Amino acid sequence: MSDERRHKRENEEDYFRKQDQELIERMRKSAAADQARKELGDRSGLHDPELLRELEQLGFTPDTLSLLPLVPVLQVAWAEGSVSPEERKLILDLARARGIAQGSAADNQLGDWLTHKPQQQVFTRAARLITAMLAAGSPELHDLTADDLVKYCESIATASGGILGLGKISAEERAALSQIQGALKNR
Repeated sequence: MSDERRHKRENEEDYFRKQDQELIERMRKSAAADQARKELGDRSGLHDPELLRELEQLGFTPDTLSLLPLVPVLQVAWAEGSVSPEERKLILDLARARGIAQGSAADNQLGDWLTHKPQQQVFTRAARLITAMLAAGSPELHDLTADDLVKYCESIATASGGILGLGKISAEERAALSQIQGALKNR
């Protein structure tokens, strides 16, 4: 076999070896995504592919799903444009009570959301997902009701505001509370 032919054959073998490696890597990634989606479905209690896709699109993973019920609380906290120290403390206390461990992936995401307001789509789509999880009897929400979530939101709204107990809930917070209450209770 000539050198030119051998070189051509080696190039072809390299090409197909690279193609095989890329295919294997795509299959690994696909299998990992399928496993994560299955785990997300198991933890959320949701098995509708559209709802699972929506959770993934919002960035929720099996490790951060525990944050979903805190999204309405965050929405109220951000209603006036920033999260006060009092609101932050209440939200972190609620997160710890809900089993979100300090330093976990969920805690890191929560810290980011307390510092940088989540995208509006996170707020607008969360209630639908929470309602679906409540209806499905999600293990993640086993001890929560829509009323509980609204009460948490109300406690955040009253955490920092008003003078001598007057006007504790701002107009922006009232609007957010009304929207959340309507979304969670009227479905």
